[in-house]
Amino acid sequence: MIIDYRAARESDLLAFEIAVRDGQPGMVMCSYNLFAGNHVCENEELLNQTLKKEWAFKGWVISDWAATHSTEKAILAGLDQEQPGSRYFGASLAEAVNGGRVPVSAVDASVRRILRTMFATRVVDNPPEMQVVDVAAGLKAAQDVAEKGIVLLRNQDGILPLASTVRTVAVIGGHADVGVLTGGGSGQVDPPGGNAVKNEPSAVRFTTEGIFFPKIWWPSSPLAALRAAAPGTRFIFDDGKDSARAAALARSADMAIVFAYAPSSEEHDNPMLGLPEGQDGLIDTVATANPRSIVVLETTGPVTMPWLDKTGAVVAAWFPGARGGEAIAALLTGKANFTAKLPITFPRSEADLPHPKVQGGDLPLVPMKDPFIPGYKTQPPFDIRYDEGVLVGYKWFEANGRKPLFAFGYGLSYTTYTYANLKVTPDAATFSVTNTGSRAGIEIAQVYASLPARIRLAPRQLVGWAKVALAPGETRTITVRFEPLTMSAFDTRRRIWTRPKGEYRISVGGSSDDTPLVATTQVR
Repeated sequence: MIIDYRAARESDLLAFEIAVRDGQPGMVMCSYNLFAGNHVCENEELLNQTLKKEWAFKGWVISDWAATHSTEKAILAGLDQEQPGSRYFGASLAEAVNGGRVPVSAVDASVRRILRTMFATRVVDNPPEMQVVDVAAGLKAAQDVAEKGIVLLRNQDGILPLASTVRTVAVIGGHADVGVLTGGGSGQVDPPGGNAVKNEPSAVRFTTEGIFFPKIWWPSSPLAALRAAAPGTRFIFDDGKDSARAAALARSADMAIVFAYAPSSEEHDNPMLGLPEGQDGLIDTVATANPRSIVVLETTGPVTMPWLDKTGAVVAAWFPGARGGEAIAALLTGKANFTAKLPITFPRSEADLPHPKVQGGDLPLVPMKDPFIPGYKTQPPFDIRYDEGVLVGYKWFEANGRKPLFAFGYGLSYTTYTYANLKVTPDAATFSVTNTGSRAGIEIAQVYASLPARIRLAPRQLVGWAKVALAPGETRTITVRFEPLTMSAFDTRRRIWTRPKGEYRISVGGSSDDTPLVATTQVR
């Protein structure tokens, strides 16, 4: 990975710096890749200098699974614990200490960090006790989180929420009759009873060509949840495998809901942003047959939508979890309101991305050095040059004048909001938000800033936000204090953050591309 260091400090590393400062984590995990020519788990610049010295991180650094590549270099660069096993930090470390290549003080420092964190978090003097899990409370929390995280992207002519006058709805595809898609690998939580889709494998396969994670659906059926939430409506299911049959069903119904998915896990790069398994064609066919079609996307990130203009509504449900079906049903039927905003940008096409092609994906596999799995193959090392620097996500689109499909921070609701009365200081923005609709809702107001022209690397960047709960017709005045680091520039020579003097342009609104309020403030 090759990237400008100032750009790294003001983008990806900035997020970690704030997390370490405010969250005070006990552990930080180092990754597999190289940064500036050195593996991250033996990277002096990142681990010792940045994380431990400049950020004053008190916890310990642990390697990702088999991401340790050396003994002496790793521990001296700031790695405190190897996972799994002890290939490098077992007998090899003892030999390095006895041979004088690693000072005892380095081992002592790592042990001190580990023990200090265990005592600080009371793992030692107040260890966890075995107890019965409150399953009901857990499921309730899962549904609440899902409802607050699912994003409404499109809602033409108020097609949602489903009206009580709707008599028949065609529910198509996505295995919506049995469950919702889950993650894979380390993010996978095995569902009770195994995979809800019984003809799909449930076990991870380890081969010499890589690790293959199955597609797993959690048994939370959106179809069953919709039937329970709207008992006066008839929901008819079709698996979507025959698009002509699905279109015929959609044509005969008042409305159609197409569930589409894109599996994702570690050890796998998606080669495109389109939906797999011909689902784009299915959606296009169904929406052509019935323009009152709703698309529910179960994906980890953005997808292209060549069928968008034909649809009535689009919902980004992500991988919605243990009560995902119930959460989707509550939102579609209006029992819950949409409040979430996009944490990422949805591009119109891969061509709009700074790196349209996944780099390294076409390289032939080679035997892995010191493989965790005997005979395991992997890609050979290769460089990725992040030429966009700090222009990550919405910053790239704005800097290059490219209009996204859906912008960072975007998200619709069953009500509407207006903004007014912006006043700014060098440290905060004060403004009012009004619920102009007929339903209570929660708006996520966002504040963006442009640094003085001579110092800025990005046109604008998010510097703060606030969640505002509003009854119909209610107005509230709120103050959002700016995150100081986002209003600063990183001085690579002195390795400090500085607040540049000059004019700052502050923008406020409901998403990164919808900021109707603008004002300036001076830092002298």
